[in-house]
Amino acid sequence: VQLQASGGGLVQAGGSLRLSCAASGRTFSSRVTSWFRQAPGKEREFVAGISWSGSSTLYADSVKGQFTISRDNAKNTVYLQMNSLKPEDTAVYYCALGPIGTMWRPRNEPAEYDYWGQGTQVTVSS
Repeated sequence: VQLQASGGGLVQAGGSLRLSCAASGRTFSSRVTSWFRQAPGKEREFVAGISWSGSSTLYADSVKGQFTISRDNAKNTVYLQMNSLKPEDTAVYYCALGPIGTMWRPRNEPAEYDYWGQGTQVTVSS
C-alpha cells in the first residue's frame, strides 16, 4: 500500500485548506485512516481519524469543530477539510492506515498504524 498526501500550502490565518490522501492497493477501504501532524521540534500528534466505513470519526480536542475528515472509498481517498486555520496548525501533515482486522475505530497512537504517507506541509501565516 502506498499513500500520497497532497493539498498543503501557505495560507493566511482564518483561511482554509483541504488535504487529500490517495491510496493504492485494494485494502484501503477496509482500513481506518487517520491524519497526524508534526511541527518542528514537536512529537507527531493525532489530528483526526475515520473508520473504514466512515461511520466513526475521532478528532483531537484542538481541532474539533475546525477540521472535518471524510473518505471516498470509490476513489481510495481520505480528505481533511481544515477551516479557520491558525498559526499553531502549521506542521507537516501525514496520513496513515491502520491494520486490517484489529483496528475498527480510529486511534490516536502513531505506533498502531501500518502505512504512512510522505507528508504535506501546511503553513499558516499570522
